[in-house]
Amino acid sequence: MRIRKKSPKPSAKRPPLYFVGYRGIAPATDELKIWYEREYGGPLTIRHEAGSPESWQAAHGPWAAHVVMPLPMTHVAEVMKQLAWEHDMMGAVAPSLASPRDMPDTILFAARLARGLTLLTQGTAYDVTTQAYVNPSDWQDRALASFLVDDHLTITHDDTTRPDQVWSYSLGLSKFGLDEIEAFQGKGLPENAAKALLTESAHELLRMGQSPKVGTAFRLPLLGRTIRIVNHRTVAPAGRMLGFRELQD
Repeated sequence: MRIRKKSPKPSAKRPPLYFVGYRGIAPATDELKIWYEREYGGPLTIRHEAGSPESWQAAHGPWAAHVVMPLPMTHVAEVMKQLAWEHDMMGAVAPSLASPRDMPDTILFAARLARGLTLLTQGTAYDVTTQAYVNPSDWQDRALASFLVDDHLTITHDDTTRPDQVWSYSLGLSKFGLDEIEAFQGKGLPENAAKALLTESAHELLRMGQSPKVGTAFRLPLLGRTIRIVNHRTVAPAGRMLGFRELQD
């Protein structure tokens, strides 16, 4: 859990899901516990790491996440510069390891903690996977049991990669240990069709709990289409290498 002795990292097993930028003093864990239990019930249990009061594990029922707040400035100064925000302190929230079946609930729990820390600090959360900035008013206020993949996924369209095609791809499935998905279509065709294809496919892959092999076909009942995985590659559209599975009818 440490880069050096008594210098905590967000997680040795999973990368941060959110960075939380703020000014002043981080809220006490008792404050977060009171807020969380008022919003989502409880109990929320928090266990501090010995010798590292900034680093703690939070759990609610079977779900758990790791929080470091604040992160050591010696380790995050470059990240803060890249994020280009005005906050002078930063924390991180990382989900604990879980089975594919339990990952949606685990990701949702970690997102709820990030929401609470954002509201209590009046700061800004940064979704590391989708590269989205989330201010206090931007969070979707849903019940703990209300998981919607759309809250954790973005669909991007890029018409510069290929001369005659638009590249549409997801960012967010990698939160759940899955490859991202992509599709190519001719320029001039409506982008919302590609978005619907990727969104419904993401729902199905999360239900399956795994990334299908190349050649695998699966049905999308809401769209009335059968989709096939035709390619697998690694590319870095968001500045870090991610696996992508290409979809075709």
